[in-house]
Amino acid sequence: MTKPILVLGGTGKTGRRVVSRLQQRGHEVRAASRKGPTRFDWNDENTWEPALAGVGAAYLVDSQLSDAATSLSSFSKLAVASGVERLVLLSNRDWVVPAGEEKLPGERAVRESGAAWTILKPAWFAQNFSEDSLFRGQLVDGEVVLSTGDGAEPFIDVEDIADVAVAALTEDGHGGQAYELSGPRLLSLGAVIDEIAQATGRDITYRPVSPADFAAHATQQGLPEEYVALLNMLSGWISEGRFAQLADGVQRALGREPRDFTDYVRTTAATGVWHG
Repeated sequence: MTKPILVLGGTGKTGRRVVSRLQQRGHEVRAASRKGPTRFDWNDENTWEPALAGVGAAYLVDSQLSDAATSLSSFSKLAVASGVERLVLLSNRDWVVPAGEEKLPGERAVRESGAAWTILKPAWFAQNFSEDSLFRGQLVDGEVVLSTGDGAEPFIDVEDIADVAVAALTEDGHGGQAYELSGPRLLSLGAVIDEIAQATGRDITYRPVSPADFAAHATQQGLPEEYVALLNMLSGWISEGRFAQLADGVQRALGREPRDFTDYVRTTAATGVWHG
């Protein structure tokens, strides 16, 4: 890949890691965001064509809005028309939807673009506990309040997501692949908080609550209602064990095991991020 590589969401959890890895490998990278050197805004189509000019591959993170699939479809077609050969989409693990509805239409938009495509379908990010203000703030305060119950999740280290993304953007053999990405273990939120408490030497507790109680607690903390509803939905999936299965995407893409949550906790605790 000698052409520039476009990374949407270049300052986000996954995007900035993808950018760093590509630069370390000597690739010309175009890190795009609403306020970065390469300006990109899903709501401003005038920013799309300049971002794509001369690009050979692109890492896609959708808008998370109701019209995300429509925007992805239009952008993907423009990308192919501009000469982009590879598209790598950050998506989600599948979920059940009512009969007749499409689960993840954004994936279909990329698959039908005409480019060589790769779909990344990760579990919950381990880094949510250190790079999301809500979770980090609760950990600093010493009590994590969520509506996840006793459910378990195979938390994935974002470093692994970035490694898979870079492989798909720069190496052959990943076209037409949908990689479900998980860590090597299922962990409840109680187990997660225990690991972080032990690594930091702090007294941190996990308090499982009902969705209604979480909404009341989070709203009192000033969180927007839409975000609270999203967290309750995601927490509910953990509570019911919807994605309580290990996946082999990291192994298939990279030929190695995914990083363990304990490694993430040990490394992160050393930065002091959970001490305030």
